[in-house]
Amino acid sequence: MEKKVTLPKHKFHIQAGDTVVVIGGNSKGLRGVVKEVIVEKDRARVEGVAMITKHMKPTASNPQGSLVKTEGSVHISNLMVIDPATGEPTRTGRKVNEKGKLQRFSKKTGNFIPDAYRKQ
Repeated sequence: MEKKVTLPKHKFHIQAGDTVVVIGGNSKGLRGVVKEVIVEKDRARVEGVAMITKHMKPTASNPQGSLVKTEGSVHISNLMVIDPATGEPTRTGRKVNEKGKLQRFSKKTGNFIPDAYRKQ
């Protein structure tokens, strides 16, 4: 019997709930909140960025069909976290906080970046 190989979980500089700015691609310069991080593809969905049009098939409840605008995904490398203290894009690093846990920090200011999905 063959063992399943489990790959280590990726650590990204972006998390769901972060405010980010797009630094490359067609949506360059746009800001938004990360809705979802797609770990398998190294991509993220950002509110109002990389909008795509989906064609919905006609159904009994919607006999005409429709066009739906939704967010596409953006590669993680094209996103930069916005420092909550200054409101400017910043690189991030990890260091141990007062509670002994690894936490992201802004390399521009040195302040910790709060985890958006966890209540502080």
